[in-house]
Amino acid sequence: MTNLIAMPLVLPILMAVLLIFLRNYRYVQRVLVVVTLLVMIGMSIVLLQHVHTDGILRLDFGGWQPPFGILFVADPFAVLLVLIATIVTLFCMVYAFSSFSARYERMFAYPLMLLMLAGVNGSFLTGDIFNLFVCFEVMLLASYALIALGGRTEQLRESLKYVITNIIASWLFLVAIAFLYGTIGTLNMAHIAQRVQEVGPDPLITTIALFFLIVFALKGGLLLFFWLPGSYSVPPVPIAAMFGALLTKVGMYAIIRTFTLMFTAQPEITHQLITIMAIITLIAGSLGALAYRDIRQIAAFNVIIGVGFVLLALGANNEAAYAGAIYYMMHDMVGKAMLFLICGTMIYLTKQERYDDMSGLIRHYPLFGWMFLVVMVSLTGMPPFSGFVGKVMMGEGLVASGSYVSLAIGFGASVIILYSLLRVMLHAIFGETMIADEDKVKLPKPMLLSIVALGAVSLYLGTSAEMVLPYVTDAARVLADPSIYIEAILGK
Repeated sequence: MTNLIAMPLVLPILMAVLLIFLRNYRYVQRVLVVVTLLVMIGMSIVLLQHVHTDGILRLDFGGWQPPFGILFVADPFAVLLVLIATIVTLFCMVYAFSSFSARYERMFAYPLMLLMLAGVNGSFLTGDIFNLFVCFEVMLLASYALIALGGRTEQLRESLKYVITNIIASWLFLVAIAFLYGTIGTLNMAHIAQRVQEVGPDPLITTIALFFLIVFALKGGLLLFFWLPGSYSVPPVPIAAMFGALLTKVGMYAIIRTFTLMFTAQPEITHQLITIMAIITLIAGSLGALAYRDIRQIAAFNVIIGVGFVLLALGANNEAAYAGAIYYMMHDMVGKAMLFLICGTMIYLTKQERYDDMSGLIRHYPLFGWMFLVVMVSLTGMPPFSGFVGKVMMGEGLVASGSYVSLAIGFGASVIILYSLLRVMLHAIFGETMIADEDKVKLPKPMLLSIVALGAVSLYLGTSAEMVLPYVTDAARVLADPSIYIEAILGK
């Protein structure tokens, strides 16, 4: 069973290598991609159930016991995110089958998307801080190629900003790891946490923690998101959807994991700073969502709002808030992928990028029009969709900790999300159509199927919360009590 832990990393890498040799066989690539992702979803469900019944599992590479070797750790938080990331990738791939041209499919798009997923999954599962850096780089190298693939001028311009920012962040990451190793003498995350607890509050460790916070904030879009709106709006639609759903979540995961496990000695400094950064991110993201009429930019700023909302949980620092953050992250991965796919489809159908240049899409595409309503309701946090459950649980955690300012700003951002998407819906979806019957563009079924499927996943997460909550509660318990993680890796 423990070998199963490595499969979310190993399987997409192996398939990506195979697809390189099948670049001219479009339909073979598609079949292999779908089969691979379905197998990964099945394995993730099995792994999640085993973690729920047997506790945290680990895989020691080379037989080296912790804290000396590299290891993967399957805890509920990591496995839940692996499962949702794989589901989202599956539907982005299905959308790509109708979105990518034959030329684009021969440019190794599918292998690169699988490599990016491998890096995302590896980042979630690793129990070693240096291996986290390695998995980050696997993910980022694939994303560097994907953002520039096609060679359009705006892609090259934004890719330059994206690559330079992440190279600087990666260099800072290495420096932070070097300082941490020089101070603590280990790279195993559980062992780092144990030694930090033994040392207690220490100015040097707190400084190193702030160094890591800068790195992860750059990669996750927490306050330092200047690179994000442009970078997420230029790739082809399914790739942009994967970026919006997955890339920032890795940075958010790294912040939550490290500041609930490793850097817990001085929360009045570290966690309070994260809360301030999250609040500013929420406000800035809300202003950006209101300022733009380009629907891709609106979607990108909605990603930023999600980052700020989830990381409010660290200020509350209790199990209820962490449960809400986990549930909301799962919802946000699904919802943001769906939003990017819908916005891309609107551009495909109208050849326009501003919502005030579109009108009456629901007349020609009724099901598609109603799916925009679904994503708007879901992202706003209304029942019966998944955003409602996450926001209610987060609200309970913020109230329990007395974080009323965070609560007001976090829920106020929901109103901004509603308004930013409602005006798009009123202009572009409803109203008098601007498309004559003879100019109507056919909406490919795989595109619509992907959007509907993501809407169904969001509805399932909202209506079947009693089935999902036991796994989320397990994950939140590990975050609230790091000794559970430490003992599972190092023993008592």
